[in-house]
Amino acid sequence: MAGLRREELARLAGISEPYLVRLEQGVDRHPSPQVLNSHARALELDADAAAHLFTLAGPGPVPPPSRTEVAEDVHRLLDAWADRPAYVRDRCFDVLAANKRARALAPMYEPGRNLARSVFLGPESRRLFPDWAEVAAQTAAALRAEADPGDPRTARLVAELERGDEEFRRLWARHEARPARDERKRFAHPVVGGLALRRQALTVGGAEQQMIVVYQAPAGSPSEAALARLL
Repeated sequence: MAGLRREELARLAGISEPYLVRLEQGVDRHPSPQVLNSHARALELDADAAAHLFTLAGPGPVPPPSRTEVAEDVHRLLDAWADRPAYVRDRCFDVLAANKRARALAPMYEPGRNLARSVFLGPESRRLFPDWAEVAAQTAAALRAEADPGDPRTARLVAELERGDEEFRRLWARHEARPARDERKRFAHPVVGGLALRRQALTVGGAEQQMIVVYQAPAGSPSEAALARLL
């Protein structure tokens, strides 16, 4: 909350100011769920921001290491969606697998690419997305919400993006946390022209740090016809 002083936050959260100072200084590293909830209410955090607060400060279990291999069943699923772009990424936004139509939609969906790096450091992304500013804000907020803050890869990626792009620095400083959701995204493809696609995000069973992203076009729409021309 803009302009909120420490004593005001302590009063709204129902805790003492000395205890708040200990939290800020990291002296007390294990605030209770009640304290975290009271902070979320005092700061008027939405559900996504409150969940991110618990991720940062809560005493939850250490997440398992991120898996880089994609199960054969998932590869077959991607290939079965031959008429729509689909790919798998991890929590650090590295693309782990993609079907042919995803790779034809944009180079950023090639396995081995990092989506956040492509959005902010790839000049082609500003041509690919007519709503680039919105896509950039969504990407930064999703990276903050989903990436493991204790993962050295995350720290290196964020440092690289902060060095390389002023807009990322501005967005990252806002501390917005919002996981990827089923949203509409517009593309300006250099070959087939404009597409308006609905994104669906699905967690991979047994590999919860992996996410399948599928793009669909409304039946009978110009975007569906454009998708069909991608290959």
